[in-house]
Amino acid sequence: MIASRKTLLSGVAVLAFLAAGAAAVLQMNPAPAVVHSSQAIGGPFKLKTGRGDIVTDRDFRGKWLLVYFGYTHCPDICPTTLAEVAQAIDLLGAAGAEVQPLFLTIDPERDTPDVMDAYVKALDARIIGMTGTPAEIAAAAKGYKVHYAKVESKSGDGRDYQMEHSSFVYVMGPDGRYVTLFTPGAGQAPDQMAAKLRELIGQSRAEKSAR
Repeated sequence: MIASRKTLLSGVAVLAFLAAGAAAVLQMNPAPAVVHSSQAIGGPFKLKTGRGDIVTDRDFRGKWLLVYFGYTHCPDICPTTLAEVAQAIDLLGAAGAEVQPLFLTIDPERDTPDVMDAYVKALDARIIGMTGTPAEIAAAAKGYKVHYAKVESKSGDGRDYQMEHSSFVYVMGPDGRYVTLFTPGAGQAPDQMAAKLRELIGQSRAEKSAR
């Protein structure tokens, strides 16, 4: 009974955290909120990096992943979020080598490998930009419960559009499983993200040592 109550409270806490983050994100991105539990977040993907390499989620096993979905034409929240992710990794010092940030586009029509490569290099060379076919991007986004939608411009120019999207940073463990999420768009600062990552990395090391 006690275990069930703890499980229930844990689930409620996760939902409340996601709801709070979604509410803040919606203030900047008027898209439907997707609130979900921590179950079944993530999953397999096969995409192309900015360098043209085909990679899958399994290629990153052993690393702590910070997975963010956005697009290069994003006016503010995407570059800001990625910059803050880079700052958080800087704050980790040597432990930052265990963390790999991934930027998955939700706008494959414009975000070709070359565009993604130039974009992430301008922000932080440690970030790996990834793109793919619309179907491949849709499958990856579905796995992470990411909402996105094209918003056509009033000018009628087919290439002058914006993308509504949710804006969470998903923390995936070295085994590829979801651990938690960050909400820099809701005010979570780089030092707070770094502190959580440091805690997670420390716990993981302690568990390995105890085996």
